[in-house]
Amino acid sequence: MADPLAEIVTLLRPRMKFSKIASGAGPWRLRKEGDGHLFYGAVVEGSCRLQVEGREPLTLEANDFVLIPAAADFIMTSLHPGAEGMALSEPTRLPSGEFRLGDLEGPVNVRNLVGHCAFASPDAALLVSLLPDLVLVRGEARLATLVAFVGEEARTAKPGQEVVLAHLLEVMLIEALRSAASLGASPGLLRGLADDRLAAAIRRMHEAPGRGWSVAELAREAALSRSAFFERFGRQVGVAPMAYLLTWRMALAKGLLRRGGGAVAEVAEKVGYSSASAFSVAFARHVGMAPARYAREGSASA
Repeated sequence: MADPLAEIVTLLRPRMKFSKIASGAGPWRLRKEGDGHLFYGAVVEGSCRLQVEGREPLTLEANDFVLIPAAADFIMTSLHPGAEGMALSEPTRLPSGEFRLGDLEGPVNVRNLVGHCAFASPDAALLVSLLPDLVLVRGEARLATLVAFVGEEARTAKPGQEVVLAHLLEVMLIEALRSAASLGASPGLLRGLADDRLAAAIRRMHEAPGRGWSVAELAREAALSRSAFFERFGRQVGVAPMAYLLTWRMALAKGLLRRGGGAVAEVAEKVGYSSASAFSVAFARHVGMAPARYAREGSASA
């Protein structure tokens, strides 16, 4: 059986940019400008406040985990009254390698494990659009442990580090995203997979992307009427069923073309197009270039 969540995380190919331990003491305020890369953080001890642009502030406690797949601007502060309006704090690297905010000598009020990842996949924007824009998982010590493993591996220089880190990041992302699915994330793939009826249709799309699916056929897979399926899919996943299928087909097509997975006609058939010309038109509309050109440029940059 297809596992859509694992397939998408694997296609994203997460790569570590940096990982660090950050602590705060006394009042402090930190602002990070969004760079579009994935941000994650786990609170090891204490508490702090997170304000993501366009969202209500969140108070984070020990064993809370936050994930922002395409990081926007955000502010983190201590819980001291008035911390939201104070001047920005500059982190100081301590001899231990930890980064300290606020008072260098005072008792710590929070300690976080934080990191940034980039996605090696050129399809990252397409795939990230299927994920929630923010994931918050509360009280899961297992996630904090995974983040600690990632941080420890990032700070070593052992053989095979890149491969180990890539797999650890994939496990961390899958664990975080499936935890968020059980908690009812914002509309997206996770909400769809948490709905047993919709999950059946989503898995069938992933198992057989080359099949000529219609909304009516997908509705039958979900054991719903066509209208009920269409409305429920849009509400839970955030896009129409055929738009989701198109996104997945284009991501698969780009991967096949980059890896030399066949001629354009063969790729077209694998992702559900009856002719190379129909596929080429759809591909060019969504990617901005013809599939043959994309294949040449992809192989040249590999």
